[in-house]
Amino acid sequence: MSIKHDGKIIIVSGPSGVGKSTICKEVVRKLDNVFLSVSATTRPKSGIEVDGRDYWFLTREEFEKRIRAGMFFEYAEVFGNLYGTPKDKVDEAIKEGKDVILEIDVQGARKVKNMYPDAKMIFILAPTQKDIAKRLYGRARDEKKVVEERLNGASSEIAAAWQYYEHMVINDDLQQAVNEVIQIIEGNVGE
Repeated sequence: MSIKHDGKIIIVSGPSGVGKSTICKEVVRKLDNVFLSVSATTRPKSGIEVDGRDYWFLTREEFEKRIRAGMFFEYAEVFGNLYGTPKDKVDEAIKEGKDVILEIDVQGARKVKNMYPDAKMIFILAPTQKDIAKRLYGRARDEKKVVEERLNGASSEIAAAWQYYEHMVINDDLQQAVNEVIQIIEGNVGE
């Protein structure tokens, strides 16, 4: 009979357009026993996104109802939309001994780190600000005004990351970034 250990929390954050989602999905694909939490949001779903896979898309009213019911691990308002991590799925995965990746913003990351001081915090960066702009405009998901808001918010997120995150990964080469995140999760990188 094997002893079951509770899983750990891995926080992955970074400005919009740096490739966080792609990196997280690749890490989950390559590692056994890792669960990627799907966040809930009030932002409108794009044409290519799938409810329950990319996000749980909720109305503001439903989201606020779930906040009052204590159903979120963490939540924050970002660029006028609410984002949160459903508590039930995270708790279930941790109890099963799985490592849980939370792809969340800096605000949410700080809340989780206060609750789980052992959480590993990884911040994903693009090589340059110009790369972030190119990626955001290239994905054609948001209106120009929203892209500009996201670009303006990137600088403050990056400044906060240098203060609070233990690990910084530059996504210049996707496979290299994925491998670096895996090394961090597996504990093969100095703290």
